[in-house]
Amino acid sequence: MSVARTIVGLSGGVDSSVAALVLKRAGEPLAGLFMQNWNDDGSGDCRADDDRRDALRVAALLGIPFHARNFAGEYWDGVFRHFLDEYRAGRTPNPDVLCNREIKFRTFLDEARRLGAERIATGHYARVAHEGGRWRLLRGADAGKEQSYFLHQLGQEQLAATLFPIGGLAKAEVRRMASEAGLPTAAKKDSTGICFIGERDFREFLSRWLPAQPGEIRDPQGRVVGRHSGVWYYTLGQREGLNIGGVRGRAQAPWFVVGKDVAGNLLYVDQGDSEWLLARQARTEPAHWVAGAPPAAVFACTAKHRYRQPDQACEVRVDADGGLSVAFALPQRAVTPGQSLVLYDGDECLGGAVIAGTDSPGERLARSS
Repeated sequence: MSVARTIVGLSGGVDSSVAALVLKRAGEPLAGLFMQNWNDDGSGDCRADDDRRDALRVAALLGIPFHARNFAGEYWDGVFRHFLDEYRAGRTPNPDVLCNREIKFRTFLDEARRLGAERIATGHYARVAHEGGRWRLLRGADAGKEQSYFLHQLGQEQLAATLFPIGGLAKAEVRRMASEAGLPTAAKKDSTGICFIGERDFREFLSRWLPAQPGEIRDPQGRVVGRHSGVWYYTLGQREGLNIGGVRGRAQAPWFVVGKDVAGNLLYVDQGDSEWLLARQARTEPAHWVAGAPPAAVFACTAKHRYRQPDQACEVRVDADGGLSVAFALPQRAVTPGQSLVLYDGDECLGGAVIAGTDSPGERLARSS
């Protein structure tokens, strides 16, 4: 048997299944590899065993070799510890970004090379192009599914060794191809959320590592309007789970989290379309650049500070420490420390960074309390 030149990450879902199908039809020497990244304790809905069986069935139907690896230890050390540390600090991390960098495009790529492959392939909705002597990360063709936001930490080495076979396809076309090929994952529901949490209650899950620490919920004027079970369980802009009734004659206006004082164990909230959540500027931790360097010391581009957000015009200044100072053309709601700010030039993803802070009134309020 010839050694596979490409190993596709088979997750047990329809996207990776069709990625393998596309490569198989193109005549690519191919194998599949299933990654188990979390040792499920049975209390949630992380169905690793079911996904592994589906991945194996796809590999068998396509007639390609199948491998399975448990990367749970690497995931715990490279992703989950950071996830907990960020929540403990009162920030809201994005583990999918870190999982791509540390597991799917490092640990998986290393394992594929150990198996004799030259490159990997995944079912991400993104595209790669090689132009002008460098690799470019581009948005996926399906605007509703595109995933370059989660891939912005990739660099030249990873992109040179990666294929995104369905990046130019629409999701409906992927489903159609899977159905016509008789793939067992054709009608399988897309996974949502974070695998290690699954369908279980997020706050209950997080409380296993960050025990409840009740405290006051205050409005921006300092009046106590409720009680919280731990500031790290909440994120900026959050509406659900506050359990606050109407106050100040505005009984029907919903409450939103506008600030978090971790040291003081205080949660700040306001009602309605609150100005306390609006930011015009953000600063970040040191940035990662797909090309290896920023396009300039100061430049205009567009940015997303959360997934599925429409592009926002901004000006970016690269600071001496490698962090970014970003000025948005329009005020932005709930720019959240710990989340990723991802930069674009048209369809090209330039890179991004973790948000460290903003000039929002809510953040200033929490700092001064």
